[in-house]
Amino acid sequence: MKKQVVALVGRPNVGKSTLFNRLVGAKISIIEDTPGITRDRVYGKVHFMDHTFHLIDTGGIDFADMSFNEEIKVQASLAIDEADVVVFVVDGKEGMTSNDRFIRDMLRKSNKKIIVAVNKVDSKVSQDNLYDFYELGFEKIFPISGEQNIGIYDLLEEITADFKECDEQYAEDVIKFCIIGRPNVGKSSLVNALLNEERVIVSDVAGTTRDAIDTLFTYHGDSFVVIDTAGMRKRGKIYENVEKYSLLRSLKAIDRSDVAVLVLNAEEGIIEHDKHIAGYALEAGKPIITVVNKWDTIENKEEKIKYFTKEIRNQFPFMSYSPIVFLSALTKKRIHTLMPEILKSYQNSRKEIKTSLLNDVMNDAYALNPPPSYKGKRLKIYFSSQVQTSPPTFQIQVNNKGLIHFSYERYLENKIRESFDFEGTPIVLQFKNKGEKEL
Repeated sequence: MKKQVVALVGRPNVGKSTLFNRLVGAKISIIEDTPGITRDRVYGKVHFMDHTFHLIDTGGIDFADMSFNEEIKVQASLAIDEADVVVFVVDGKEGMTSNDRFIRDMLRKSNKKIIVAVNKVDSKVSQDNLYDFYELGFEKIFPISGEQNIGIYDLLEEITADFKECDEQYAEDVIKFCIIGRPNVGKSSLVNALLNEERVIVSDVAGTTRDAIDTLFTYHGDSFVVIDTAGMRKRGKIYENVEKYSLLRSLKAIDRSDVAVLVLNAEEGIIEHDKHIAGYALEAGKPIITVVNKWDTIENKEEKIKYFTKEIRNQFPFMSYSPIVFLSALTKKRIHTLMPEILKSYQNSRKEIKTSLLNDVMNDAYALNPPPSYKGKRLKIYFSSQVQTSPPTFQIQVNNKGLIHFSYERYLENKIRESFDFEGTPIVLQFKNKGEKEL
């Protein structure tokens, strides 16, 4: 399902970041605290009632500053373009400013649903200023206080009022994979190389969305949709170079995909932004293939394969299950190695393990390496079962889940992986106290 996108825009110091934190709350993914994975705080995920949407915080737009930062304007423009709903945050204490009028003019051209959030309305003065903002000409105006949690529920109700679940246009047996990565790693070239391969039959029926370019094709009798996040709707290069907002395309494409293909640049190696993008695929629980592109530019290839493999495992420690493919989209060298990995990772993410086999593996793992006791207590494993696929999720009944140490959880995961082929896909272990009721 495609998630809706909401952007917060406004001039500096109106409280956008406070509102962002209020809306996202404690729901920010735990991936943010995971060693080795960093996350750009400009994005968050908001859960409200039956809805989940992406929230973007933008830099403060200051038209009064003659040295106005062009990048901030570009970032805000891109965020507005990508958003389904724009929340225009203004300062109820300070009242209307010329900056607010400039931003209003910018928003009017967007043809998006605009909601005005009059922030800091927690005093008599700010309440009196509220009516000035009707001059902006927008119908939806909500007095709020991000700091005091006033009016937030009403704002969220309005944000989500027109949200609909977006059904995918493809049949269930079509495997959807996205090509993600930072600018200039060769995402579009890789898509072109895949679609031009002799064994690939590209369908005349090509679905397109405003988020990315979708192409339906057949490979060895299986149907696939490739989602190219490099597909720009307008202003191409200037947007693609704004790294923070190129992440948004990746995030939205990952949501709609069964498999994520992370493209790295062999010439430049791994940089922090690659980790940002990988973090989204990890959080979404998607199978991940790591592609090292531009392999034609590398000398001493055998030596470099060892180097890159070690570097990728060090830099992406929580993606040890991700197969690494070395190829050149430009020359098509080794391009044939990618599709089999995508298919295998997809199939592994949907694999179901018999309960009896799983319990045999867990019992053997426990007997081979019992967990250490803690304050006289030792973890016991009673029963294990698979409760979900995509990603494969295993529920393990124990005497006390508080006794689970991270290292022992990793040990059990490794034992499951040794016994059953889950290459390419994350797996999830859920520990539950025996007799504990489902939430």
